[in-house]
Amino acid sequence: MNELNMEKEKLEIIKWVTSLRDDTAIERLKMLRVNPKKIDWWNEITDEEKTAIDKGLADIKAGRVKPHKEAKKLYEKWL
Repeated sequence: MNELNMEKEKLEIIKWVTSLRDDTAIERLKMLRVNPKKIDWWNEITDEEKTAIDKGLADIKAGRVKPHKEAKKLYEKWL
């Protein structure tokens, strides 16, 4: 990535961060800033998050998925 693109990416990230309303996302960003070493995120998430991910993967394997277009239409009033 060239320097100009890197600066553009940084500005996009700043813009995104300033619009966050999710406490969990903000806490994760703070954790990254305080401890920038590469960590295995799986070991850093809650058991509830792990369970949700495992359930989602099981749904995918079982074919219990909807195309993005369908999901977007179903949830458009909240988007």
